[in-house]
Amino acid sequence: MTKLSVNINKIATLRNARGGNVPDLLKVAKDIQQFGGQGITIHPRPDERHIRYQDARDLKAVVYTEYNIEGNPEKGFIDLVLEVKPEQVTLVPDAVDAITSNAGWDTVKHLQYLKEMVQEFQRNNIRVSIFVDPVSKIIEAAKETGTDRIELYTEAFAHQYSLGNKKGIDPYVEAAIIANKLELGINAGHDLSLDNIQFFNQNIPGLLEVSIGHALISEAIYLGLDNVVNMYLNKLK
Repeated sequence: MTKLSVNINKIATLRNARGGNVPDLLKVAKDIQQFGGQGITIHPRPDERHIRYQDARDLKAVVYTEYNIEGNPEKGFIDLVLEVKPEQVTLVPDAVDAITSNAGWDTVKHLQYLKEMVQEFQRNNIRVSIFVDPVSKIIEAAKETGTDRIELYTEAFAHQYSLGNKKGIDPYVEAAIIANKLELGINAGHDLSLDNIQFFNQNIPGLLEVSIGHALISEAIYLGLDNVVNMYLNKLK
């Protein structure tokens, strides 16, 4: 079964909109795991507009499934991850002013830099995943960095699927086949939802984990968090 890691950035966004501690980020993380979620993902950004660096520290005490911290490996982020020591770090090439992730790494261009980052985190017993587009040369270069996994950036698939074009999954299938041959673990995330997750999961060989935040939290407004987590789990079987 593909594991479900729930990104709780949007919970922090809602909390920060009013100040105070409602909703309680730590309680939500505990509840998601109790409801069956198999991991908690956060993506702190330098301006701390949703997840704060202190949140990352505080969550360490309550996440007993898999803790995944995503972000651009600038110095503050590196220091935070090495302090917290989550099970997994996902390297994402976000610009400082990015609203959300909008591209994977050019692993060819940034090969040496990524290799250094991978080694640094692995020395500290942290599994590394690199956020990539489904392009063969990008995945092959990711292998050269020494990373444990890649995370497929799925926005293009989600967009095509919403238009009724199921062929939009083809580059992802091809990417997964290459990754499997290279013995790279496969994660995926971005714009995956209840509408498209089952189709994606059924067609990607060797998919280990999906990280879902915006859609899941939005769907939970209508359907309830416990219900939505389990709806995803059923579709990932």
